[in-house]
Amino acid sequence: MSLRVSSADRARAVALGLACHLAFGVAIAWMIASLHEGMRFGLGRLTGSAAWLANSVLALSFPVVHSLLLTPRGQRALDRVSPGGSPDLRCTTYALVASLHLGAVFALWSPAGAAVWRATGAARVASDVAYGASWLLLGKAMLDAGLGVQTGWLGWSAVARGHRPRFAPFPTHGLFRFTRQPVYVAFACTLWTAPIVTADRLLLATLWTAYCVVGPLHKERRLLARERERYLAYQRLVPYWLPRLARRAGGVA
Repeated sequence: MSLRVSSADRARAVALGLACHLAFGVAIAWMIASLHEGMRFGLGRLTGSAAWLANSVLALSFPVVHSLLLTPRGQRALDRVSPGGSPDLRCTTYALVASLHLGAVFALWSPAGAAVWRATGAARVASDVAYGASWLLLGKAMLDAGLGVQTGWLGWSAVARGHRPRFAPFPTHGLFRFTRQPVYVAFACTLWTAPIVTADRLLLATLWTAYCVVGPLHKERRLLARERERYLAYQRLVPYWLPRLARRAGGVA
């Protein structure tokens, strides 16, 4: 569907997109490095119980805000901060806010625990391979889920071309054939496969893995409200979280 957009609207959409992708890239790079090195790259300077409290708040804030922004009230809040208040830029604004928040978690983190395990020799190689494979798996899951939505590209690029963003039906191909939550499964894998394990990294991994298991229930409720019969058929075929290597006979229309 076409939109009537001015040159200023297009410029704002492009600027939002550039900011979104820059924030996304920086946040992911910082997360990859921080997890790999046992959360040693945080700039926070708190120590002792104050560090553990602050880190816990940081760790919990991301899934809480992430979930709230997906509610109707959260979506309206995103519209209010989008350029021109446009709901067509909602997915880009969401990706920008999520990226800034993710980057803040790792930037403000106060390294608080000594290493409880540090892989060496063959174990280090295996851990690095597993960590890299986890990120490749996450990339594949995001690609299957719709990279344009995941990175915020869909919103700003559509508006810049004078169109409304078109959201595809929920995916059932690729990794979605084996689990309904491949993005969350892959994300959890990145939390546990790095070669340096510290106590505060265990805190983050535990809290965020719990969210990866429970958080998608909210997404499933939205999908059931939007495409009930099709999603119920999909639920009967594919497990919620733990992947099943062999898919049951049948399919989703």
